[in-house]
Amino acid sequence: MVQEKIQKGIVYPEVKLKDVLGAFWRGIRPQKWELIFLTVSIISANIVTIIVPVFYKQFFDIISINGDKAAIAYNLLLIIIKIAVLNGFVWLFYRLATVYNNAYQTGTIARLKQQSYNYLIEHSYSFFSNNFTGSLVQRVNRFARAFETLSDRLIWDVLPLFVRIISVIIIVSLINKWIALVILVWIIIFILFNVLFSRWKLKYDILVAEIDSKTTGYLADTITNQNTIQLFNGQKFESTGYKAVTDEQAKMTKTSWNLDAIMEGGQGFLGFAIQFLLFYFTIRYWSQGLITIGVFVLLQVYIIGLIDQLWGFTRVVRNAYQAYADAKEMVEILLLPYEIKDTTEAKEILVKSGEIEFKDLSFSFNKTREALKDINLVIKPGEKVALVGPSGAGKTTFVRLLLRLYSATGGKILIDGQDISQITQESLRKNISMVPQDPILFHRTLAENIGYGKRGSKKEEIERAANLAHCDEFIKNLPYGIETYVGERGVKLSGGERQRVAIARAILKSAPILILDEATSSLDSHSEMLIQDALNNLMAGRTTIVIAHRLSTIQKMDKIIVIDDGKIIEQGSHGELLAKEDSLYKKLWTLQAGGFLEDDKSEEEEESEEKDDEDYEKNEAKIDSF
Repeated sequence: MVQEKIQKGIVYPEVKLKDVLGAFWRGIRPQKWELIFLTVSIISANIVTIIVPVFYKQFFDIISINGDKAAIAYNLLLIIIKIAVLNGFVWLFYRLATVYNNAYQTGTIARLKQQSYNYLIEHSYSFFSNNFTGSLVQRVNRFARAFETLSDRLIWDVLPLFVRIISVIIIVSLINKWIALVILVWIIIFILFNVLFSRWKLKYDILVAEIDSKTTGYLADTITNQNTIQLFNGQKFESTGYKAVTDEQAKMTKTSWNLDAIMEGGQGFLGFAIQFLLFYFTIRYWSQGLITIGVFVLLQVYIIGLIDQLWGFTRVVRNAYQAYADAKEMVEILLLPYEIKDTTEAKEILVKSGEIEFKDLSFSFNKTREALKDINLVIKPGEKVALVGPSGAGKTTFVRLLLRLYSATGGKILIDGQDISQITQESLRKNISMVPQDPILFHRTLAENIGYGKRGSKKEEIERAANLAHCDEFIKNLPYGIETYVGERGVKLSGGERQRVAIARAILKSAPILILDEATSSLDSHSEMLIQDALNNLMAGRTTIVIAHRLSTIQKMDKIIVIDDGKIIEQGSHGELLAKEDSLYKKLWTLQAGGFLEDDKSEEEEESEEKDDEDYEKNEAKIDSF
């Protein structure tokens, strides 16, 4: 049975080592030959490295012989020439390994980041609502770094270590099998101690990785909301909160580091134990004339080299497990099925007229809180419909279901008779334009943000859409005009300016279905009147759904749908709903009526409207040209 973990309302599958390695392999596979050549080069270099001390053994054996000095010197010269040639091969193999490694790792890291991004960005709206942006960015970057760490440790540490262990045991066994056995037993004990201890310590490494993500997420969240913190004097409160998570991180990290110190102590004991045992047996065999002085040199070189590499094995194991813990968080996302996905038979939608029908539509959050109940509604082609109701009534959920940002828990939505659950999400959203209440822009130029509605648009088309949305009124004051960067999330623009950019983007997209989510809420009255004209032109001939809180903006809608507590409680035109007794719409209208009823207009307001009418006439030519 697959174990799962629940985090922030999301049920993540349990990730095994094979899952992490499988995710890495998908990035490695296109460059598998570079990996093979790299591996061969490393193995060759280390085999030659182990052969070199054999010639040092011969060197010292010859020195210990009494004889013709000239002949001895000649033989010693031949040996050092052989050693130089072998070291040359070691140098060559390592240079080849570096070349292959550079190509294989950089390419794989780029692919892993791209694969992570491609899968991550397709997750649902609710997934991103339940995760900090900073934590997700951290997971993608850690995943790539984890691969680099694991690859370095395996290729440059573990592989050479095992090649040298095998080579040393073979060579020493040819000299004395009992000494070789002592070395082998010591190596097994050393490795088992490191692996078992590191495996036991893994749970603490995972906790360290998780608390690090939590710290990063908290930091990103507070920096994003820095303005809110200042406005509500939350600096001390947030500082205390951040201190709590960093203190927790320090506590977990301290525990992990203390365990590392215990491991290093065990390694130190095993290191001096092998040196004592090895030379104890070597001295006994030398005293019996079974080995030469050169063997002492050979064993000293081998054992010092092995101790050095095995001592580093602690770091290798620790880094490998840390890399696993880091990669695990991203692989959880890669293995997490999409909440909303196209069916295997999904087709592209064909929108001819733009009729929208909701049949027995229901939706519940996490199957516990019912947001919409048995919605039945038909929006005719080209009809302009407004959704009104109290906050939390279900208006926004209604629209998100149409966009398939959520999946309905009951019933279905049809566009021109096509069930949207059976069509591709890409083709569905291609046929819907939306102007959100609080547009968030890319940290790119105004032209790029507007052009996002129809990528590949000509500059003239973008500028025309910007003019129709009256963006030209503020663009002319920007240092680089339409090529000005708007800052992260569009912070360099006011709320009203961002809304105009979003309207321009929708104008440029020119989709058959239009959704306006209080699209003029951040505009002043004069700007709203001008842009309302552009919106009227944009809505012409398009099926339009408007979410409205300011009821003055929807009087001319073909139909007004009143939603309360997830249900449609009344519908009709503005006049029809006002004529009904005990109408919720009438109550909402009465609450807002003082600000915009015709009978209450002052002479100044009437003069202002006359001026706005003149502005309309001036803008008609500009609008009609689009």
